[in-house]
Amino acid sequence: MLYLFSYSDLNHSLFIFLALFFVLFYEAINGFHDTANAVSTLIYTRAMSANLAVIMSGIFNFLGVVLGGLTVAYAIVHLLPNDLLLNSNPQHALAMVFSILLAAILWNLSTWYFCLPASSSHSLIGAIIGIGLTNAITTGSSLVNALNIPKILNVFISLILSPIIGLIISGSLIFLLRYITNKYKKFNRIHMTPLEREQNEGKKNPPLSIKIALILSSIGVSYAHGANDGQKGIGLIMLVLISIIPANFLVNLNASKKEIIYTKNTIDYLNKYYSNSYLKDIKKNNNNEKLYLNYSNMIKNVKKTQILLHNVYNYKILNIKERFQLRHFLLCISENIDQITSFDINKNEKILLYKIKKEILTTVEYAPIWIILIIAFALSIGTMFGWKRIVVTIGEKIGKKRMTYAQAMSAQITASFSIGIASYTGIPVSTTHILSSSVAGSMLADGDRIQNSTIKNIIVAWILTLPVSILLSSFLYWIALFLIQ
Repeated sequence: MLYLFSYSDLNHSLFIFLALFFVLFYEAINGFHDTANAVSTLIYTRAMSANLAVIMSGIFNFLGVVLGGLTVAYAIVHLLPNDLLLNSNPQHALAMVFSILLAAILWNLSTWYFCLPASSSHSLIGAIIGIGLTNAITTGSSLVNALNIPKILNVFISLILSPIIGLIISGSLIFLLRYITNKYKKFNRIHMTPLEREQNEGKKNPPLSIKIALILSSIGVSYAHGANDGQKGIGLIMLVLISIIPANFLVNLNASKKEIIYTKNTIDYLNKYYSNSYLKDIKKNNNNEKLYLNYSNMIKNVKKTQILLHNVYNYKILNIKERFQLRHFLLCISENIDQITSFDINKNEKILLYKIKKEILTTVEYAPIWIILIIAFALSIGTMFGWKRIVVTIGEKIGKKRMTYAQAMSAQITASFSIGIASYTGIPVSTTHILSSSVAGSMLADGDRIQNSTIKNIIVAWILTLPVSILLSSFLYWIALFLIQ
């Protein structure tokens, strides 16, 4: 990690340090902002003491970051077009990075202060969008090309649909549990609140089997949160380093000789195979011009990549311009593959293309282990502090009465599986919104009344987060650009 500061003057080193500090601060805020989602159900069902629940959540958030992969991390990085990310001069890159981080941090702290379970993901994505739009306006370039539109649309769809899906699935689990307990009356205790169990049976804690289920489902939420939101922190650091120190982070300079040869062989195979066979798919699609163009572009990018990789056994021997070109061509090939697989081509060919895409992107979609570890520590340490404000909202202010054991379990199971699947597929989703909507869905399915004022506040925060963070990052970026001119 210290090598980051060995190639820079004092001012540049200071800015790198501050940028990394801001990312870690953002991730710590994310920790205590979202920890409530995993521990509130444990605390309010008395399955575990608050302090123990928070420590457990911190540990599994850490493990989620370390073991969660990088698919979500690079979904964040690729929200900005590659040209914008790499063509900025150092001052503009710093302005971009600090505007994104400050906007996300300010909105997260504001919603935490007012006890609103708003989305850290929304604020980060909104801040990135704001930078892209402001850059387009200030440079007079096209707003259409200001952002990676396909990636933005995928993220938008996931952020909008995930709370709705959470509400429906959680409610469905309650109906399923009601059906089971109607047939087997001995399981009816699962529909008690902790207060009802204390009044009826004289016991404060939930039955052992229910307690274990609550703890395991809470562990699932914590791990899934680490895997999804922790990756966003990794993506942020990589975005910072690619922007500010491109020479060191454009491609994986620590790739082994075996990995580099494997990438080169994959590119060679891609060129040989598709140069000879792509006409079949074009004829199948009635000489589709778009498909022809995508194939042609991919083959051109493959040939350019081959030239760069010829006799290369260590990416370090490439100069910065060649590293930039290699990154650019590999990402272009990835986009070509996405476009080609959207057509009605052979199923086996689609599978092959997806596999090739995954293999070639390991050169540019990577993260040093020290980045993964410091993000994991920041998220888990943040988990230990500041969690009480949001816990109260989740535990007390969504429903008119306290959560039952069944409602808590349904909400947590829904959240852990939904977020886990999103992390595996590389979709950045909001832990906060999935869990909040799951709690509301479980209560509505049980016929419980919810507190309209709290739901309205959550919905307002949900609606406002994206536009506010877009405007905030745009304003900060515009001010920064004005000051450095």
